[in-house]
Amino acid sequence: MAKNDIRRRAIADAGLRVLAAEGTRGLTHRAIDLAAGIPVGTTSNYFRSRDALVEGLVERIGERLAPTEEDRRRRSTSLPSRELFADYVRDIVRRLSEDRDVTIALFELRLESSRRPEVAALLGAWQRAGFDADVAFNASAGLPGGRREIALFHYAVDGLLLDRLTTPIDPDRSTDDIIDDLVDGLLR
Repeated sequence: MAKNDIRRRAIADAGLRVLAAEGTRGLTHRAIDLAAGIPVGTTSNYFRSRDALVEGLVERIGERLAPTEEDRRRRSTSLPSRELFADYVRDIVRRLSEDRDVTIALFELRLESSRRPEVAALLGAWQRAGFDADVAFNASAGLPGGRREIALFHYAVDGLLLDRLTTPIDPDRSTDDIIDDLVDGLLR
């Protein structure tokens, strides 16, 4: 069977919805077939094993959460400032918040990585590559902060998103205000 990239992405998107809704225990080839509205067995034609499925989902998360080329271009041609860095963090939070299923699926995979070394290896490599890309972009754009500050922002953004996607401790406080406080607190 010829494998179609558009169909593969659609199947992976259905897998992310299943993972977000059911967790890793509910993530099966059959559940994805049902969620995607495709004949039973189709998912296994595209992702032969559970490991291949998880790898495909991690790849799709990266595609869906990546900044647009326009966003990258705009930031790289703007004057470096705390405000530009805050805008960069705000954009990351916006992408993660708007694509709720993808972010919840990512959290599910991170939890699964604590139990399955093969998931930890796959997810860890993907996260380190993303982190290194953020550090490189930050340096090339002349934004304030180095590896330490970017790592601290990753930790803070993960916590902020977990809070906002579940049961917020301060639901009336705007996410933008929290980001501004994070930038002010971490970029001394």
